[in-house]
Amino acid sequence: MPSQTHPVDHELIEAAAHVARTRCRGDNHTMAAAARARDGRIVTAVNAYHFTGGPCAELVVVGAAAAQGVYELETIVAVGDRERGVVPPCGRCRQVLLDYFPGLRVIVGDGDRVRAVPVADLLPETYVWADHQLDAG
Repeated sequence: MPSQTHPVDHELIEAAAHVARTRCRGDNHTMAAAARARDGRIVTAVNAYHFTGGPCAELVVVGAAAAQGVYELETIVAVGDRERGVVPPCGRCRQVLLDYFPGLRVIVGDGDRVRAVPVADLLPETYVWADHQLDAG
């Protein structure tokens, strides 16, 4: 059960929806993601589906953000093609997002139930990768 919700970034949802409408083609690209950086920039990406387990749109947006010099994301959302709306991240994405951005908010839900929740709320009792790394000292 989510501990708190945050204001929903509707501009971010629309950015992902626009990419889903205009860039997702066929079976290889069916999801779009948008993330807001701490400085306000929006980074977008699409998934790269492959039968071997290609990366989800959320993971591609993490790489795209880094390629643009953005290392601090505040909010992320994924939207499906064919007007499917907001789609919650899969388990792998939840874990990666938590590991990279523990303070990240994730937009989930649909219609009037869309809300932004802390990524940690999507993985209760989670394994925290950073807690198990050896000190580089």
